[in-house]
Amino acid sequence: MQVFESILSIQKHLFPFCKEKSIAFVPTMGALHEGHLSLIKKAKKENDLVVVSIFINPTQFDNDADLIKYPRTIDADLDLLKKVDCDIVFIPTVEEIYAKNINSQHFNFGGIEHEMEGKFRDGHFDGVGTIVKRLFEIVKPNTAYFGEKDFQQLQIIKKLVAIERLPIKVVGCAIFREKDGLAMSSRNTRLTSEYRDAAPFIYKILKKAKKKFLTKSAKKVSKWVKKKFKKHPILKLEYFVIADEETLKEVLKKKKNKDYRAFLAVFAGEIRLIDNLSL
Repeated sequence: MQVFESILSIQKHLFPFCKEKSIAFVPTMGALHEGHLSLIKKAKKENDLVVVSIFINPTQFDNDADLIKYPRTIDADLDLLKKVDCDIVFIPTVEEIYAKNINSQHFNFGGIEHEMEGKFRDGHFDGVGTIVKRLFEIVKPNTAYFGEKDFQQLQIIKKLVAIERLPIKVVGCAIFREKDGLAMSSRNTRLTSEYRDAAPFIYKILKKAKKKFLTKSAKKVSKWVKKKFKKHPILKLEYFVIADEETLKEVLKKKKNKDYRAFLAVFAGEIRLIDNLSL
């Protein structure tokens, strides 16, 4: 496994492989867990070379405290990457990526950037688009892998590739969960024992919502979910939305031959957890 910190050094290393080998890319913000490793394992099976980036992107945080407290575990991350035979790791500094201009480019993703997370995290998807576009330009992968836990982000990346006409295949991978159903997230390490014990309630409710959606309207299911969270002693629901998977717009009336998905964001104390489930 080779580790690079500068753009010039990783590009120089990758250049000979560009025409001869398939390059897979897994961008991360570190604090790696089995969910990340599952993406890397899939990428390894389907490509000749796998590049993983570790970069905590400041422009996608709308909350300075969240940025400061985001877990940084670089030594443990590198150990995990060695165990799954990662080929190349790119760990740039903020200065290396942004130089002296730590700002986001503005994107028009056709409106999906204003739904759900976009309503609650100002400028978040401009930050996501900016950093992913920059990393794609640096690594020049054939394929990029993203987890479906951030399903809205996955759709944003697919739009980005289409808008910028990038020759990159974007692959969405299933959510990796703990045995009790909690979606794996780097933020889970910050949960107190009380909130960690309570957090599986999120997936439990999503599964029940999926079952109810078979016979009830989206409006009735949403009302039921909000009622359940209102009664929960410590978890606080920020939003629950049943949306069209393609447009991410909230469902008002179910239609045939449409794929729907339930999305939610929940506060476990100061830690914000998101999850989703195909309906």
